[in-house]
Amino acid sequence: MLELEGVELASFLSRACAFVLDFLLAAALFMSIGMGLGVLATHMGAKGNVHLELNFFENWYSIVYLVVFFGLSTYFGNGKTLGKRALHIRVVSLVHRRMTLWHSVERALGYGASMLELGFGFLQYFIHPNRRTVHDRIAETIVVRDAAPSISIPAGPAIVQAEPE
Repeated sequence: MLELEGVELASFLSRACAFVLDFLLAAALFMSIGMGLGVLATHMGAKGNVHLELNFFENWYSIVYLVVFFGLSTYFGNGKTLGKRALHIRVVSLVHRRMTLWHSVERALGYGASMLELGFGFLQYFIHPNRRTVHDRIAETIVVRDAAPSISIPAGPAIVQAEPE
């Protein structure tokens, strides 16, 4: 944690844009996989249509897919998903030097907790001193600016060191 003192935090706008980009990428990949499975099923002699939906509220595989997608992309990118890479931000573990697989999956699961109560977990960015959302606190992570972005997005404040109790 001391290594992060004074590091510039990612803004809410850059975090939200990165999340939307990652979600759109996840949806496009899901549709590609679904179409591939449909073609494969047709070639194998399946009758009728293969029907897959990316819908959180109607099927279990959408939730599993998104947790796996976000978890693995955070893990293999060491905190930089493609959306975060595009916005020059990264997720950093507060307890490990590198994002572990468990922290990455835990953070992906935490998105669900952040969406509860009409997305209030995301809005906690504005009330937490280090701009941490519910999924950040669940996974013991923080989101920081990684490098100067090529587009102008307002930066968040720097990390605040907590006073010992």
